[in-house]
Amino acid sequence: MRPERTLAAALAEGTVVLDGGLSNQLEAQGCDLSDALWSARLLADAPQQIEAAHAAYVRAGAQVLITSSYQATFEGFARRGLGHAETARLLDRSVALAREAGGRTEREVWVAASVGPYGAMLADGSEYRGRYGLSVAELERFHRPRVEVLAEAGADLLALETVPDADEAEALLRAVGRCGVPVWLSYTVSGVHTRAGQRLETAFGLAEGLDQVVAVGVNCCDPDDVGPAVEIAAAVTGKPVVVYPNSGERWDAGTRRWHGGATFDAATTSAWRAAGARLIGGCCRVGPGAVAALAAELATER
Repeated sequence: MRPERTLAAALAEGTVVLDGGLSNQLEAQGCDLSDALWSARLLADAPQQIEAAHAAYVRAGAQVLITSSYQATFEGFARRGLGHAETARLLDRSVALAREAGGRTEREVWVAASVGPYGAMLADGSEYRGRYGLSVAELERFHRPRVEVLAEAGADLLALETVPDADEAEALLRAVGRCGVPVWLSYTVSGVHTRAGQRLETAFGLAEGLDQVVAVGVNCCDPDDVGPAVEIAAAVTGKPVVVYPNSGERWDAGTRRWHGGATFDAATTSAWRAAGARLIGGCCRVGPGAVAALAAELATER
């Protein structure tokens, strides 16, 4: 069942709780995500695991579920021998699974179809660098087919997420321009710059004045980077801000392990809200327990 309100209307009224990291919850359920397709592989092989992961976040209090389409691309599935029609069916399934999980509660749950960056398809970590050597037009051509399928699949909005580069953000905004579905734009950042090194004032400025963009912000970053980014996003665009940082642990690509301790703390979100954050959740290594704490914290502030 679709929510009666749009997410934009809900954000205008108050803070909305986003879910946490899908991959860590799938791993907690015993899934092997070592494949280059990452969680997207399960759309074909074990869709019930994806639905179960979404349901865990619904039980934790999430009001927005991000689909498992982050790394699901026509190019990626083509390397596994899947044709265009089958890939489109799997993208459609990603939305249906989230919608099914969201229907298990009486409260409103919105579904955001994930549109990950070009680098996610490469599966080599380049989504944390950007600067792929492609033009804005080439990136737009890459993103448009998936955007069109996800827009038709019935998602409430598209999550243009983990974007490392303002050039790719420009391409994504062009690609979604005629799809008729609202979007949010979320960069992965280091300090007050995109991963590609552009100032956030410039990066967020791409969304200024675009009614289709209902929120801007950051994700898949250190929690310490969130506060300054929220202030910049709100000041530049005047839009609600979306934030969903990682746990604070550090990923070592060489050993393929997380190191250090988690620093994500639901108690710190009050400062983010004061600066303009209205859609708050977690990304990598932020699980249902942390989302439940976040939902409880935000409930006390309403």
